[in-house]
Amino acid sequence: QLRESGPGLVKPSQTLSLTCTDSGGSISTQYYFWNWIRQPPGKGLEWVGRISYSGGTSYNPSLKSRASISRDNAKNTVYLHMNSLKPEDTAVYYCAADRRLVFRVDEYDYWGQGTQVTVSS
Repeated sequence: QLRESGPGLVKPSQTLSLTCTDSGGSISTQYYFWNWIRQPPGKGLEWVGRISYSGGTSYNPSLKSRASISRDNAKNTVYLHMNSLKPEDTAVYYCAADRRLVFRVDEYDYWGQGTQVTVSS
């Protein structure tokens, strides 16, 4: 039900903008924690950050200075913006949602299919 969308290819130093929406309409931004997770090629899942049902945000300390998560409740959509992109930001980016505050990235209840982001000139 969750679906990510984004540009696919981004140049180094540019800003990435991704969107996640629930096509089914049952996973509300106002009742769930929505998370962004990424998986670089050949590596494990890395939590990027989350936005809570109240609008509060938390970020991976290693990405906090470059990442920003926001939402539009009317559109039931969550956004990820990440600036100053580097080739090492190349990954499949996922959004995932859960009613609970979950700290293990592999335990979220709802996942999107992921969207590939490649950072290259």
